[in-house]
Amino acid sequence: MQIDLSSRTAIVTGGSKGLGLGVATRFAASGANVLIAGRGREALDAALASIGKVAKGRVAASQGDVAVADDVRRIFDDAMKTFGKVDIIVNNAGTSRAGPFENLTDEILQADLEQKLFAAVRMTRLVWPQMKQRKWGRVINVLNTGAKTPRAGSAPTTISRAAGMALTKVLAGEGAPFNILVNALLVGFIHADQHIQAAARAGVSLEEYAAPRVKDIPLRRMGQPEEFANIACFLASEQSSYITGTAINVDGGHSPVV
Repeated sequence: MQIDLSSRTAIVTGGSKGLGLGVATRFAASGANVLIAGRGREALDAALASIGKVAKGRVAASQGDVAVADDVRRIFDDAMKTFGKVDIIVNNAGTSRAGPFENLTDEILQADLEQKLFAAVRMTRLVWPQMKQRKWGRVINVLNTGAKTPRAGSAPTTISRAAGMALTKVLAGEGAPFNILVNALLVGFIHADQHIQAAARAGVSLEEYAAPRVKDIPLRRMGQPEEFANIACFLASEQSSYITGTAINVDGGHSPVV
C-alpha cells in the first residue's frame, strides 16, 4: 500500500531514537513535514541527519522534556513557527520503569504520569482546536501491552499506560464528529534503546539477551522499529479513515489479550 502524507505535518515526541525515530523516518519518507522532539541535542542532530536521507518533506527538531509543561508548549510552538499547522501527533516519549508496589512512592508515580500521561494530554490539548477547525487529525498514543495485561511488579509504567489507553478512548469519542481519529499502539518486544542498554548492563549481546524472551512470542523474534513505524504511518493516513478508539498490539502475538 502506497501511503502519501505529503500534505500533512506531524510532531513525534521521543523522536530522536528507537521507535520514535522509526516513526519519524517513515512519516518523512511518505512526504510529511516532521518535527521530532527529544531531550538530547546530540541525539536530535543525529536523527535529523538520518531522517534527512529519505525525507520528501521538511524535517525539524525541538529540544525539550515532555514531562515539563512549559517544554511541551515550546515544542508545539516550534512546530507552528516552522510549519504553520499540526495534523498528526505521535505521543511516544516514555520509559518502562517497573518494580514492586511497596517501592512505588508518590514521587515515582507522579514522575511517570507526567512523562507518559500528562505529556500526551498537554500536547493533544494544544493541537486539538486546529484539528477540530480543519475537521482532520490523527493522534497516536504509544503505550505497551502492559496497559491491557498488567502483571505483578509492573508499576508504575502499566498504571500510566492503562490511563493512556483510557485517554485514547475518550479522545476518540470526542474527536469523531470532527474526523479526528485517535488510536493507541501497544508495544511488545521491539528493538529499542532500552533493550540495547539492558543487554549491555547484563554483559551480553542483544541476541543473547533476546533469546529467552522470544521463546514466548509466537513469531519467535524481536520486532523491528520499521515494522512498528509501518502501522503508525497507516494510522496517520487517509487509509485508516474508519479506525478510531482502538488499542493495537504490536507484539508478534505475545499478548494473551486481543
